[in-house]
Amino acid sequence: MRLNADFTKRVVIRPDDYKWSESPANGVRRMMLDRIGDEVARATTIVEFAPGSYFDAHSHDGGEEYFVLDGVFSDESGDYPACTYVRNPIGTSHKPFTKEGCRILVKLHQFDADDIVPVVIDTAAASFRSGAVEGLSVLPLHSAASENVALVRWAPGTKFAAHAHWGGEEIFVLDGVFQDENGDYPAGTWIRSPHLSRHDPWSDAGCLIYVKTGHLPQIT
Repeated sequence: MRLNADFTKRVVIRPDDYKWSESPANGVRRMMLDRIGDEVARATTIVEFAPGSYFDAHSHDGGEEYFVLDGVFSDESGDYPACTYVRNPIGTSHKPFTKEGCRILVKLHQFDADDIVPVVIDTAAASFRSGAVEGLSVLPLHSAASENVALVRWAPGTKFAAHAHWGGEEIFVLDGVFQDENGDYPAGTWIRSPHLSRHDPWSDAGCLIYVKTGHLPQIT
């Protein structure tokens, strides 16, 4: 399968665009955002677990990164409530499940081989720091090679200068409404912008976004 596999193109998927499909695990369905491969794939996906559902034990041959959007996601290492950010490096394994149900944003097979440090951050309890402009605050989550991951909070009325994305930019809107000259992006929207793309972002109402930069192929 190849879904949104051309990294030279900008992709926007809003909640109204979601098309869910069943996974091989009972009670687990997926909204595929991008994918290269079949069941084992380089993929970005929203995964929804019904209460009491689980996946069989599996290993992460290309690494696993996820953010818990709601509910509580669990494995043999512990429970991860909403707003938890986790990185499981290449070669790790687990058997995930949920008691109450949950939804996660997950990225698979996208780790650099030297990115070997596990990460678990309860972002709900973490402290943000001041951003580059007034009204912007940032919680860094991870940095490796050219890749940087952070949560960015925009106070109502915050505007950022027009800028280019070296190595691309990926955004998932967690809360509120993010905006740029191309449109409005409510909570649940996923945006992938290619290498050297530009935009002029702001937020009238305020928002919280997950942002990853520098990780996309540098194709012009």
